Amino acid sequence: MLPELKQSQIDQLRILLSEKQQELETQLASVASATKPVELDQQSVGRVSRIDAIQQQQMALANQQQATRLLQRVVSALRRVDNGEYGYCLQCEEPVGFARLQAQPFAGLCLECQSASESV
Repeated sequence: MLPELKQSQIDQLRILLSEKQQELETQLASVASATKPVELDQQSVGRVSRIDAIQQQQMALANQQQATRLLQRVVSALRRVDNGEYGYCLQCEEPVGFARLQAQPFAGLCLECQSASESV
């Protein structure tokens, strides 16, 4: 069994989570223009350029969706910090290792439960 997190470790991880939240919110704000519908005016843009623009738009949408999911995980982790539930696995309720949380502060599962969920 892993030891529980110390308050200084939780404070350090809260800072990492807050920084990640700001980074993701900035990223989402900047990608908003790239996900607007592509203009299909053949007079101003050739067929190949339109296809390229549509592909870029689709990649921007995929990036936006990934960033949105990650932001939700970060906000959820910050909520768990505020509720005193941070640092415990959401499935088995055992402590999550500090090293894992340093690498991925929004992780909600311990390594064992994460591995089990990925193997299914």
